[in-house]
Amino acid sequence: MLVKWTRCTVVDRRGFERGQRKWAGLPGEPGFRGQGGGWSRALPHVAHVFAFWESRAFYDSFMARSHDRLASGQAGTYRDAQVRLFDHRFDVKTGFEPRFTGADVVRVAHCTVREERVEHYTRMQEKVWNPAMAGSPGMVRGLFGAAPENEFLVMSMWQSEAEHGKYRRERVERLLLRTQTEADVAALAGDVVVLEPSWTV
Repeated sequence: MLVKWTRCTVVDRRGFERGQRKWAGLPGEPGFRGQGGGWSRALPHVAHVFAFWESRAFYDSFMARSHDRLASGQAGTYRDAQVRLFDHRFDVKTGFEPRFTGADVVRVAHCTVREERVEHYTRMQEKVWNPAMAGSPGMVRGLFGAAPENEFLVMSMWQSEAEHGKYRRERVERLLLRTQTEADVAALAGDVVVLEPSWTV
């Protein structure tokens, strides 16, 4: 499965949200699995959208045919769009499905990992971070994705901001030390996204 993550700064919120509703046409596209998103909790003018496709081939076909028509409804409503593609490597918690039901927030972490530490980083994600997140109350589903240039995406969906905050307070610092994340990661960017149910396709 291919994961597309788009982050942009919105300059016309009403126009952007109106345009977002036009993506309701996506379910007819071959290989489309789901889409959703919302607003950054820390930066209120930043929007995140996550889309899921069965494969890169289906996604490329969509980009060549229908994307521009659907995207035209949001022209001029945002700037600084950053688009990244990741291949789904494994689930965080079992049985990941590309849907946004049952979740209020998404935590997204984007890491660039040092070449010689990729194997260690991936193993720590699978053996330490995954069980810790999967066992946390309020964690709904998530995934670990990879892209070229040693880029990785950890995406987790939570029932509420409070549940995610509790996990951060009680476990993250201890886990960072245990997994030697600082030694693995050359760059880390993250956000907490408050989901907009009307954006879910």
